Amino acid sequence: MAELQKKRITVFGGSRCTADTDEYREALTLGRLIVESGFEVCSGGYAGVMEAISRGASEAGGHVIGMTMTQFNSSPNPYVKTIEPSESFYARLQKLIVESAAYVAFRGGMGTMTEISLVWNKLTMNVLERRPLILLGDCWPRAFECLREHLVISERDMTFLTFAATAEEAIEVLTTQIR
Repeated sequence: MAELQKKRITVFGGSRCTADTDEYREALTLGRLIVESGFEVCSGGYAGVMEAISRGASEAGGHVIGMTMTQFNSSPNPYVKTIEPSESFYARLQKLIVESAAYVAFRGGMGTMTEISLVWNKLTMNVLERRPLILLGDCWPRAFECLREHLVISERDMTFLTFAATAEEAIEVLTTQIR
């Protein structure tokens, strides 16, 4: 991997959580922990989890990248240091995925599921070399049990996912698997 890929942690998550939620506070903590562990943070750069992760990283003195889309009329959150605009959702996804050493996903909507699915698929097909894909929060184990029950997902496929209950568990995975 290139040096950039060794250092960038991309975080996926919904745009609808607010600063008064546990999810926002957990993302804020993870942003700080990522920076304290020597990595840079990358996200979509907008609101919700993306703002919280950016804020935590920025307040810890870290570098924050926002992968935005030119077709949106929204401004990135104020904690983003570097804006990398893309012309389309697919171009944005490609940059988010290829240029990262690991991924952490919080609860979100269809966009978050799309991001997780694409990374997971590329990992299982060996299109990407193996790297951490961490699903953070109590919603994920049950969601993936449901997927396994109704879709064709093998035990090998599941080995590409790591479930974490807290930001501290997620950072433990990142620091032991990337360094």
